[in-house]
Amino acid sequence: MQHFLPHAKLSNKFPLSRLILSSRGLCLGSAHPSRSILDFSRSSRQWPLSQRALSSPSKYPDDLFNYNSGRWLVNDKLRLAERRREFEVEELCQLAAQSVGRKSQDINRFEKLAEGGFNRTFLITMHDGFKMVARIPYPITVPKFYAVASEVSTMDFLRFSGLPIPEIYGYSPSADNAAKTEYIFMEFVKGTRLTDVWMAGEIPDVLSSLRQIVELESRIMSVRFPAGGSLYYTKDIEEMGGNNGVTLEDERFSVGPDARIQMWSGRRSQLDVDRGPYRSPEVALVAAAVKERVYLEHFAQPVLPFRRERRQSYDFEKQSPADHIENLDRYLRIAPLLMPQNPVLHHFRMRHPDLHPSNVIVSRSEKSNELIITGLLDWQHASILPLFLSAEMPERFQNYDDPISQALIPPLLPENIQELDKSELTHALTLYIKRLPHFHYIKNMEKHNKLHYEAFSDPLSMFIGRLCHQAGVPWQGETHDLKAALTEATERWEELTGGGVPCPIACEPEDLHKTKELGEKLRIADEDFEAYQNMISFGAQTWVANEDYGKGKKMAELLKLQTMMQLPKEMQDNFEANWFCDDMDETPYM
Repeated sequence: MQHFLPHAKLSNKFPLSRLILSSRGLCLGSAHPSRSILDFSRSSRQWPLSQRALSSPSKYPDDLFNYNSGRWLVNDKLRLAERRREFEVEELCQLAAQSVGRKSQDINRFEKLAEGGFNRTFLITMHDGFKMVARIPYPITVPKFYAVASEVSTMDFLRFSGLPIPEIYGYSPSADNAAKTEYIFMEFVKGTRLTDVWMAGEIPDVLSSLRQIVELESRIMSVRFPAGGSLYYTKDIEEMGGNNGVTLEDERFSVGPDARIQMWSGRRSQLDVDRGPYRSPEVALVAAAVKERVYLEHFAQPVLPFRRERRQSYDFEKQSPADHIENLDRYLRIAPLLMPQNPVLHHFRMRHPDLHPSNVIVSRSEKSNELIITGLLDWQHASILPLFLSAEMPERFQNYDDPISQALIPPLLPENIQELDKSELTHALTLYIKRLPHFHYIKNMEKHNKLHYEAFSDPLSMFIGRLCHQAGVPWQGETHDLKAALTEATERWEELTGGGVPCPIACEPEDLHKTKELGEKLRIADEDFEAYQNMISFGAQTWVANEDYGKGKKMAELLKLQTMMQLPKEMQDNFEANWFCDDMDETPYM
């Protein structure tokens, strides 16, 4: 199934921060590694279509189909295989040209543009200079049909509402087409990623872009939906074979199944559970926990924690899914009693699923020289949830570990900054750069997005949102985080509910002590892991840049040997068998 949409032609210093750009994770806009941009415009990796006989995938360089933006220190072959996607290049180009009223002969160049966490993006350039984007999901992207269909309709809905969203030219949420792949064809938005501007820009640019981000969020969140889940074209829901969508006032759109990854990851996609549309906030509050409970009953088995750096805290013993089932049942008993009193917070709203600077495109105004947001990208897995479940600060802007940020004290550079040596200056700038987005995002939210701020500043909303997340996150051999949140609920019950309603769950003093003791062990393990991560210098899932792969592998092995030499002999076997930088079998966690 493929769709072409009506086509409209495109209308045509912060210098001190450079001292610490090499320090991992310290920059305001440090790009997510899996979203790095590949610039092929000055390389040989281009494929002018007029010079090739386009036929089967075997006629093309593997570079088109493989992930080559980085490597992984753990399970590298598996990560690369998950991202290899073959497709019929000629047919994809023909479909792309057709979506904008052109012919394939009009295409001058087809080149890889970017590789993200879930998709590979290509830039298609016509002989007359017109550019468009083709995006293809990886095999690991779930839920394939729903992810593509909901992203397209979400982008179209928001663009129709006046937001700076790329225009969709055509799409296919299934691989049943001539190109043999799912795809989205969309407008190429000219400009610069906010990541790059923040890394090299001036403070006024940072502050202006944060204000604009909050203002755009406010416009998105001003739309109230009749149910929860994800947004689709009504025709797509009908073509899915279902008729349970909740239609909007604009009948082209309906709310349908929740496309969040946690609802579909691994074998969860095989489950027959309620994924929406959620017709009440109470249903949305428990849906992910119910899904996880059904998964555990069908598939789970005792396993060691997936996070190997934490296994010593559990004495290297396998953890039973029964413990997590018990905690999910406890969550399901208290969740209905933790609904916020303010009915406005029950309303279903939408937010960007990954509001990261690399997903924001900006351009400089010729008249005012002000930085203007011209594109909000990457709407895959967007969901519609009650406001009290979606209120939060984007992860990239958070700095909760810092008491200055927690207290919302305005970030300032030291008065004696001219007298600091290089080490002291780097430390001062690092703190300042971390504090800046945290403080100004919240202050802008308070001024420009009062709806979000009302939920964000409500202690019950923030707590139940965190608790609901812990109950719905896929189980990977640990139940501590959920149990700790449940323990906190019993301790804060009067504060959270206002009293008058007895708490339906209780924690025995001995169990409470064990939970807090384990929490302290895990905190130390997490800190040790972060130290290893900084020494080896890797990102999410142990991602490293291609040029750093060999060095990272050697550094990991060296740290492993050095650590083992410091351990008692009786601990060395367990340590070596559970070293977090070795390959592992992930099958039991799927």
